[in-house]
Amino acid sequence: MNTTGINRYELLVDSVVDYAICLINLDGTIASWNVGCERSTGYVAAEVLGKHIRMFYADDALAADEPTAALVTAHDEGRVETEGWRVRKDGSQYWANVVLDLVKTPDGTAIGYASITRDLTERKQAEDRLRRSEEQFRLLLQGVGDCAIYMLDPDGCITSWNTGAQRIKGYTREEILGKHLSTFYTLEDRAAGEPQRALGLAASTGRFEAEGWRVRKDGSSFWAHVIIDRINGDDGRHVGFAKVTRDITARRDADAALADAREALFQSQKLEAVGQLTGGVAHDFNNLLMAVIGSLELLEVRLSHDPHALNLLGNALAGARRGAALTKRMLAFARKQELQPTSIDLKALVQGISSLLQRSAGPTITIDTVFPLALHHILVDGNQLELALLNLVMNARDAMPSGGHIIITAKNETIEQSGHRSALPPGGYVSLSVTDDGHGMDAATLERATEPFFTTKGIGKGTGLGLSMVHGLAEQSGGRLLLRSEAGRGTTAELWLPMAMTAEDALTHEPEAPVPENSASGAQSILVVDDDPLIAMTMSAVLNDLGHITVEANSAREALEQLSQKNYFDLMITDYAMPVMNGLQLIEQVQARWPHLPIILATGYAELPEGSAKSVLRLPKPFGRADLVRVVDAAAAASANRKTSA
Repeated sequence: MNTTGINRYELLVDSVVDYAICLINLDGTIASWNVGCERSTGYVAAEVLGKHIRMFYADDALAADEPTAALVTAHDEGRVETEGWRVRKDGSQYWANVVLDLVKTPDGTAIGYASITRDLTERKQAEDRLRRSEEQFRLLLQGVGDCAIYMLDPDGCITSWNTGAQRIKGYTREEILGKHLSTFYTLEDRAAGEPQRALGLAASTGRFEAEGWRVRKDGSSFWAHVIIDRINGDDGRHVGFAKVTRDITARRDADAALADAREALFQSQKLEAVGQLTGGVAHDFNNLLMAVIGSLELLEVRLSHDPHALNLLGNALAGARRGAALTKRMLAFARKQELQPTSIDLKALVQGISSLLQRSAGPTITIDTVFPLALHHILVDGNQLELALLNLVMNARDAMPSGGHIIITAKNETIEQSGHRSALPPGGYVSLSVTDDGHGMDAATLERATEPFFTTKGIGKGTGLGLSMVHGLAEQSGGRLLLRSEAGRGTTAELWLPMAMTAEDALTHEPEAPVPENSASGAQSILVVDDDPLIAMTMSAVLNDLGHITVEANSAREALEQLSQKNYFDLMITDYAMPVMNGLQLIEQVQARWPHLPIILATGYAELPEGSAKSVLRLPKPFGRADLVRVVDAAAAASANRKTSA
């Protein structure tokens, strides 16, 4: 090469600023230095010529003797390429890509090395950032324990697995990698092609989201929320899927429990509304029936000489009393009927009416009773319980028109904590069950079974108040009526009733002795208070027929005026539901001004304010002549006892 060529070559090398190009002697000392070297390292030629290349290596590289190793490899192999940290003049480091080529003369004699160095610090830093980001992302995915996050290839086979996936599904990474997504689906979903459908939708639309049952390694199921996203490469080609699965079984159960609670509240509110309506209607019927029954009983005495008229009158009285029984059922449903709970031996009560139950069921039906040897007494109104049990047996009979089998059972139950299926508070109960093998009820019928006037027996075959009355009795007694039934599989009615505190105070459940038709207390002056003139007039007529003297008042204010003007009254009988001032408010004023006056509260309502009128006798509506005689005599006896003790 001539001198001009050499000079041009040197000019070319010196003009390259992006690459550090220099010649290195065989011993590793620097023989030439271009502008690119100066720019990369900060050294000018005068500072480095004749110096060894070790001056650019970091301490750890010097400790490993990397400069010597590079020179030896380049000498032996003719070329070597390395990357590593190098040191600038100011002490800072940069990432360098270094290529050493062995330089030989035309005759093959090695005379040194040609070194080309590139500053790749920015690329190195970018790679480090990417590596750190990928590592952080991997640690993030592995650290997520509440979600199963993993990758699928285009065919749906699993290619990655995080700790959340292992926790939720039970498989380790080694067990599941390479398996297909369908591993987690139920047999029914696999048969229906659900896994393939999900992957197909994700591939075509970019995303698939759904909820459904999934299967763990141990075979258990969980309710999963699933998202599958399509993943594309840099070239837009489909390379796989990202899948996120959450176990939302607890949330689903909570939602279901909330829905059940809302439905129970709705049913409770519906029954409460119907109960309010039923109670109001029954109260008005009570007043009407009182007028009818009272008037008919008065006519019965006056028509004793006419057998034909007495027969017609008896039919009218029987109809009116059946109407009174109907209103009692309505009030029982509305929980407004006055109950007289006592400690009842349930086993003895059922045995006492077993023949009545069998006659009511008919000859084609067999009734069996199964009771444990030790059965707690219950706190309930015995008369109402007998009627409730009779209603349940008759319902079971009607469900088996071709005959069948009824089983009456009872057992002690203890509710330890709230949340029991009966929705009753913790405590001791006795569960009385009546089970039949009849046609049963479907879900829609079962839902409405306790509604008043709802019946499936056809026109004229039932009032629809049987189960309503049983429901009302149970609620008013602090218990619950539970029905279980399926179409074609019979029905079980469970009547849960609270245990009595002690068995020693149990009363033998016997029918009350007949009451004489005429009062034994002698003639009394009685103030009759009722806002309904028809009721007041009828009650006065019955009392007058019994030999008493009556004065009527159609309001509480009028009653107070009568008492203020006349101080000879022996007794006051007052209604409860009156406008402006109700019966209890009237009683409070009367007791404050005339404390020795006996008072009778006549009402069909059971739910009166607590602690009200404790010393007042109660006369449940509707009542007849015998009931009136009994309570008037009781009031007279109580008044006589007070006078004697005074």
